[in-house]
Amino acid sequence: MTARGNTATRVCVGTISSPHGLSGEIRINSYMVNPDDIAVYGPLADASGERWFEIEIVGRSRNQLIARIASVDDRNAAEALNGVELFLLRSELPETEEDEFYHTDLIGLRAELDDGHSLGTVRAVHDYGAGAMIELAGGVQNGLMVPFNKAVVPMIDVDGGRIMIDPPDGLLEPPEEEMTEVNRN
Repeated sequence: MTARGNTATRVCVGTISSPHGLSGEIRINSYMVNPDDIAVYGPLADASGERWFEIEIVGRSRNQLIARIASVDDRNAAEALNGVELFLLRSELPETEEDEFYHTDLIGLRAELDDGHSLGTVRAVHDYGAGAMIELAGGVQNGLMVPFNKAVVPMIDVDGGRIMIDPPDGLLEPPEEEMTEVNRN
């Protein structure tokens, strides 16, 4: 099957995590607001856009979906898909509301202070459970993690290719050097 889009026009909507049982079922981490929606849009592509997967949700296990994929009928075939990211064309997703963004729309945007000073570009958006964080790349503090909320990121201009950062006190301060001397008294 030919690719229906490149990674710039596709959005990662989930990842196959591991087999479930012996008959080819798999566990999927869905990145959709409603996790079951991962199966609503039709076949999903892998990162290369060359393999396509028709997903049928058959259950849940903890925070993961249990699914079947056509032609995957044993544990070995399911294990071979471990870690495969699942993509959907960006154009197939619903339009976002005001102040809503798909992570893929933010990746690559310039991150600037209100005075225009560059902090780098948005490398990734993470959510480890305590709220979303934006990871920056290419700035003085490469890998800087910034809380993704209105107070710290008051302006997002996707069309203009930038976000504005209003860092909380201490965020941009260099880390204190650790004491390396050992008191041998």
